[in-house]
Amino acid sequence: MTATAVPESTAEGAEGGSGAGGLWRPVTAGVIAAFVGFASSFAVVLEGLTKVGASHAQAASGLMALCVAMGLCAIFLSLRSRLPISVAWSTPGAALLAGSAVPHGGFPVAVGAFLITAVLIVVSGLWRPLGRWVSAIPAPLANAMLAGILLPLCLAPAQAVRSDPAIGLAVVVTWAVVGSVRKLYAVPAAVVVAVVLIATTTHIAADSLGPMWPHPVAVAPHFTLAAAVGIALPLYVVTMASQNIPGIAVLGANGYHPRPGPLFGWTGAFSLASAPLGGHAVNLAAITAALCAGDEAGPDRRGRYRAAVAAGCVHILLGLAASAAVALVGAAPPHLIEAVAGLALLGALAGALSGAMADPGQREAAAVTVVVTVSGVTFFGVSGAFWGLLAGGALYGVRHWQSQRATGGEPAAGTAQQAAPDPGVPEQDRS
Repeated sequence: MTATAVPESTAEGAEGGSGAGGLWRPVTAGVIAAFVGFASSFAVVLEGLTKVGASHAQAASGLMALCVAMGLCAIFLSLRSRLPISVAWSTPGAALLAGSAVPHGGFPVAVGAFLITAVLIVVSGLWRPLGRWVSAIPAPLANAMLAGILLPLCLAPAQAVRSDPAIGLAVVVTWAVVGSVRKLYAVPAAVVVAVVLIATTTHIAADSLGPMWPHPVAVAPHFTLAAAVGIALPLYVVTMASQNIPGIAVLGANGYHPRPGPLFGWTGAFSLASAPLGGHAVNLAAITAALCAGDEAGPDRRGRYRAAVAAGCVHILLGLAASAAVALVGAAPPHLIEAVAGLALLGALAGALSGAMADPGQREAAAVTVVVTVSGVTFFGVSGAFWGLLAGGALYGVRHWQSQRATGGEPAAGTAQQAAPDPGVPEQDRS
C-alpha cells in the first residue's frame, strides 16, 4: 500500500516524540478512542443484529467478530503504512439493520447480504470506477437516506422518557449535562448511567453472562435477491458514503494522505472475514480517526500511528466482553437501550439532515428520499432505504434535466451535483 508520508517539516523535533512521554500520549489517545467508540454504539450494533434475526449467541458472536476484525485491520494498516488508520464498525449500517425487519429466511439471509456488502467494498478498492460511482451519488440524497434510517431510532429517547420518566430522564439529563462540558464523553456517560440503572433495578442471572470468551457462531449464508437489494446495497452505500469517504477526509484534514483504494479493499477483506460470524461491516473511522490523527495523539505526527494501533488492541480486548454486553442489553428495559442508541445517533442525524438540506435546489428530492425511507415501505421484500434512494434519485434526475433545459445545458445555480457526502456527518464510532 502506497501512502503519502507526513512531511518531515510538519513533524515535531525528537524531543516531542521520544521517550516515555512521546509514547504515552498516542497510546492514551488510542485507548480513549476505543472505549468511547465502543461505549457509544455497541447498543446500536446489537439492536441491528437482533432486528435481522440474530439470536443472543449470534449477536455476541457478531459483536466479537466486529471488534476483532476492526482491531486487527487497524493494527495491520497502521503498522504497514505508519499512518494513524483507525477502523470502526459501520454504525449507520447497524442503524439501517435496526430499522429493518427479519428477512424471509432469517439471519442466514442477512449474513448473505453482509458478504455481498463486503465483496462490494473490496471491489470498490480494487476497481476504481465503482468507487467513483459511489462518490458520485449526490450528497443530499446519500445524506437524506441516512437521515431517514436514523430518524426512527432517534425518537427512542423521547419514547423512553414517556414510558419510564425516572430512568429515561436520568439517561437523557446525563447525556445533556456531560455533553455541555465535553461532547465526546456525553454518550459514554449516558451508557455508564444506564449500566448502573440496569444493575440496580434488574436481576441478571450469573449464568446468563456466559463464558468470558464468547463462542464464535458460524452462520451458513443464504443469498436472496430481495436481501441483496434491500439490505446489502443500502448497507454498502451508507458504509462507503457515511464512513469510508469521510474517514479519508478526516485523515487528509490532519495531513495524512494514504491512497483510498487499498484502505477500502482491506476493510472490505476484514468485513468478509467477519461476516460468517455475524459481523455486518467494518470501515474507516471518522470520530476516532480524528482522535488518533490529531493533536490529542501527541506532537510527533510521525508517531501517531501508535494511537490507532493501541485502539486496535483495545478493540480486540473489548471483543472478549461481547457476551456480557449482550446479557446486559438483554436484561435491560427495551426502551432504555433504545434510548442510549438514539442518543448516540443524534449527532449523525443532525449532520445528515444538514447535508441533505444544504442545497436549496435539491431539497425536494432529499425530502422525498427521507420520507420514503422513514415510511418503511417494502416492495418485493426490499426495504424502504433502497426505495427512498431510488425515489429521490428519480426526482433529482428530473429536476436536473429540467434545469439543464432551462439554462441551455448548464446546470442552474444550486443544482450542481456534489461528489461526495458531507464529511461532517459523524460516524458515532461509536465504533
